[in-house]
Amino acid sequence: MEDHDTGAGASAVGVSGASPAVPAGPPAGRFSRHAGAHARHADNQGENPKGKTRKRRKRRRGRKVFARDENGGIPSPGPVAAPASLAPEPAPIVPQPRPSLPNGARPSHQELAVFAALDLGTNNCRLLVAVPARHGQFRVIDAFSRIVRLGEGLSASGRLGQAAMDRAVEALKVCGDKLRNRKIRKARLIATEACRSAENGVDFLERVEREAGLKLEIIDRQTEARLAVSGCGSLVERETRGVVLFDIGGGSSEIALIDLTRGQRSPQLANHIVSWTSLPVGVVSLAERFGGRTVTRETFAAMVDDVAVRLKAFDGRDRLAHVLASPNFHLLGTSGTVTTLAGVHLDLERYDRRRVDGLWMDRQSVDRMVEKLIGWDFQQRVANPCIGADRADLVLAGCAILEAIRGVWPSERLRVADRGLREGILSELMADDGVWRHDGRGRQ
Repeated sequence: MEDHDTGAGASAVGVSGASPAVPAGPPAGRFSRHAGAHARHADNQGENPKGKTRKRRKRRRGRKVFARDENGGIPSPGPVAAPASLAPEPAPIVPQPRPSLPNGARPSHQELAVFAALDLGTNNCRLLVAVPARHGQFRVIDAFSRIVRLGEGLSASGRLGQAAMDRAVEALKVCGDKLRNRKIRKARLIATEACRSAENGVDFLERVEREAGLKLEIIDRQTEARLAVSGCGSLVERETRGVVLFDIGGGSSEIALIDLTRGQRSPQLANHIVSWTSLPVGVVSLAERFGGRTVTRETFAAMVDDVAVRLKAFDGRDRLAHVLASPNFHLLGTSGTVTTLAGVHLDLERYDRRRVDGLWMDRQSVDRMVEKLIGWDFQQRVANPCIGADRADLVLAGCAILEAIRGVWPSERLRVADRGLREGILSELMADDGVWRHDGRGRQ
């Protein structure tokens, strides 16, 4: 099963579909590495005059057949590719300078600035490419997501495994190709817990730079928590008084307490964080320690207890005690765990981000879904279209982390976010670049 993701052309952060369209494909004539899957012969067999078929077929032998690119064009033949061992290193991603425009002039559709965000986590490799839309929002023009399980075996060995690194590099090569096919104004490419904690994390990123042409930065846990909050700002409504936002990752789980009762509300939700923590436990590491395929109720309870002990050590956990009883307090989850629960709750035949992102679930609904998943065996979890084989051994570990969080901050409502670090990166890049300052809708 593929990872939950928007896909190219999908909107993010509440973006209006009325935003100007931006060409998403490479220029005509450029070779696409994926074009071969869609190539068609131009022979039009069956339309030749009778008696000429044999002769034309003979001439066709030895003819070169070119795959059409995404725009239907046939690329000009180039030099023969060198063997892999002699292949040149990929060109680095070079940010493009802002084009100079006359005073008061607005950029055309083709001149819209393009921004990119890449997040290499313990479980997933994800890329978003977007252009600014109306104030504070953007429109996604390309996306990529693949489950790579970079952190597989990390909790036991302390190192990234060879097979896991190979999977991640192949995914990052796809991302590099996508970025080099566009004029990127600004990009931020991050790596999180797996690279942060692995003994060979820095060595791996040097390999990524050599083979994929991408230079990734390892961010600290506080930055990761802030970016998760920035990516979900539009899902926190005006009347909200307090939020516990959590991001259950593969190797760590970030939790931010957001107090909206003090002072004037800032356009940047991250400015209202009053306490945060990063637990060094995620769905991959927890499932590897307790088992993910066969999970008994006793095993599940042990996982919940393990996370609960870690939460008790969080000194700032009581910073929202004054709003916990308010109907305007809620939980906000951004991770594969909560999006999976939402998909199962909606009984979707196929995961649909448009129905999941922003969904409200009440306490009883969350209870029912967790209970349902505990009652399913591994094959039943695999068979569910919102779980699949890639998540079936991880989803109960995620539910255990969720249950521990709900134990500390009980709430009648949980809001589901199919967004997170990448959206937070894009929002911050665009705000820093000033793309919304003079759009006629106020200042950032």
